Amino acid sequence: MTTKIRGKVIHGDGYGKILGFPTANLDRRDYIRKKMKIRLGVWAGTASAGSKIYKAGIVIGPLDKQRLPKIETHFIGFKGSLYGKSITIELQKYLRPFKNYGNVNKLKKQIASDVKKIKLIIK
Repeated sequence: MTTKIRGKVIHGDGYGKILGFPTANLDRRDYIRKKMKIRLGVWAGTASAGSKIYKAGIVIGPLDKQRLPKIETHFIGFKGSLYGKSITIELQKYLRPFKNYGNVNKLKKQIASDVKKIKLIIK
C-alpha cells in the first residue's frame, strides 16, 4: 500500500536548489489532518502537479520545533516553479534513513545515486 500526501507548495530554505536538486516543500496540513506517522528518511515515489505525474525523490524529515517532519519532493525532470500550486506525492519505496555526510560533495553524490535508483524503481 502506498501513502499519498496532498498540499500546497511553500517556500523552503532553498538548499535543494543550491545542491542542484530543487525540491517542492509541502504544506503539512494534510499530514496533520490524517495524523500520519511516516518513517523519516528518503523515499522513492511519484509527484503530480495537475495531470502530469513525475518520478520523485521524497524526503520526510527532519523534525522541526513542532515535532513535525519537513516534507519535500524533488520532481525528476521538472523545470519551472511550483510555488503556491497544489501537488500530490505518493510514497512507494523507502530508500534510506537520514545521514550526515559532512561535506556538500558527498551529499550531492548520494542524492545523484538516490535519483538514479528512483528512476529504476518507479515505473
